[in-house]
Amino acid sequence: MSGKLYGVGLGPGDPSLMTVRAVEVIAEADVIAYHSARHGRSIARSIAAGHIRADHVEEPLVYPVTTETTDHPGGYKGAMEEFYAEASERLAAHLAAGRTVAVLAEGDPLFYGSYMHMHKRLVDRFPTEVIPGVTSVSAAAARLGTPLVEGEEVLTILPGTLPEEELTARLAATDCAVVMKLGRTYPKVRRALADSDRLAEARYVERATMAGERLGALADINADSVPYFSVAVLPSRVDAEPVARERGEVVVVGTGPAGPLWLTPQTRGALAAVDDLVGYTTYLDRVPVRPGQRRHGSDNRVESERAEFALQLARSGRRVAVVSGGDPGVFAMATAVLEVAAQDAYKDVPVRVLPGVTAAHAAAARAGAPLGHDYATISLSDRLKPWDVIAGRLRAAASADLALALYNPGSRSRTWQVGKAKEVLLEHRAPDTPVVVARDVGGSGERVRTVPLGELDPAEVDMRTILLVGSSQTCTARRGDGEEIVWTPRRYPQA
Repeated sequence: MSGKLYGVGLGPGDPSLMTVRAVEVIAEADVIAYHSARHGRSIARSIAAGHIRADHVEEPLVYPVTTETTDHPGGYKGAMEEFYAEASERLAAHLAAGRTVAVLAEGDPLFYGSYMHMHKRLVDRFPTEVIPGVTSVSAAAARLGTPLVEGEEVLTILPGTLPEEELTARLAATDCAVVMKLGRTYPKVRRALADSDRLAEARYVERATMAGERLGALADINADSVPYFSVAVLPSRVDAEPVARERGEVVVVGTGPAGPLWLTPQTRGALAAVDDLVGYTTYLDRVPVRPGQRRHGSDNRVESERAEFALQLARSGRRVAVVSGGDPGVFAMATAVLEVAAQDAYKDVPVRVLPGVTAAHAAAARAGAPLGHDYATISLSDRLKPWDVIAGRLRAAASADLALALYNPGSRSRTWQVGKAKEVLLEHRAPDTPVVVARDVGGSGERVRTVPLGELDPAEVDMRTILLVGSSQTCTARRGDGEEIVWTPRRYPQA
């Protein structure tokens, strides 16, 4: 009979944090295997040293390369793949001879551990059991003495080896985070924390529960002193002390056409970091409720008042997000905020505008690519500009053979504009021109269909609808699954 393979989690470093089961398995094992660098010292073995007997067969698994370069034809990855294959076969020889093998692993065996490479190669050949261990993440939170994640907060665990922009985006978008594998990646991780505006809340933990443990504010840590066995922690924001600021700011954010799936990482991070949320109540409802944040909802028709209120809050030292649907710069709140911010009373208040997915682009993606060539965006609302101006712009865009994205086509108080727009467009477009009628894109009432311009029924258009009108070159086709697609070719025919 073959022996059994155990992946034994040893916990974060303090031998007293090994589980009872881990100690039992080590006692029962015939072979104790552990990874080490070429200097021969093994952190895993040092944790379990008090339980390793003289009659244990020890199997050191020495990495061919750690931080240095390699002349292996496959580079670092090739060298490590060859090592894991060879090490697995060494363990397989013991298992085939009927010996029980315990592979020691710092932390948890299946959490960024080397044991998993043995496991994947041997689990289909021999009986296998994994003994979980306390991770460095849990140990770091315990040593900091602060909640890591609470309630409905989201915890993200990241390797510091990710590209810097990817780290920045993920740190901006999450509630709580742990960045592992610091060492040489520390300068990059620190920049990512600063660029995501999270540096002030970041904590540093080095060698949690081990000799030489060090804790502190990450911003105070010198890059020359950071080892691989250290982590950056963004702990729970619930009940966290507010970050002291000399002045507030206003950030205008777009939530896209619907719910959280349409938020960008930058927008998600900005919404999580502010003290106050200001906006039309329907849009505020798309933003998760967070402890400590104040929400100021209002009617959709008081844009200037809403903008001034946000700037007043920021002038008093608050960090404020003005929440807009779609993209805040497209028929939305960015203009209103900037108009008020240009006044002398608010010229010193910082204002940022963060983009969002527009209704036009969301609807176009659902239909295919009707805006694939030149297009114009026009609002049919005559509440802020005369209808004669709208009609003139429709004629100009239609005569130029531009595809059109028509915002605000109708509402309960505006019922005739779509019909008038249809008449104007038919002066320049064939009746069979495709029109994408998209309602509530991304929402529970989403309905997207394509109709000929001549058959467009104004009664079917309301305030939650956007219309995409094709050019003379826009095409439609029905695919094998019955779905109709719409696209405007990028090439335009020569005269």
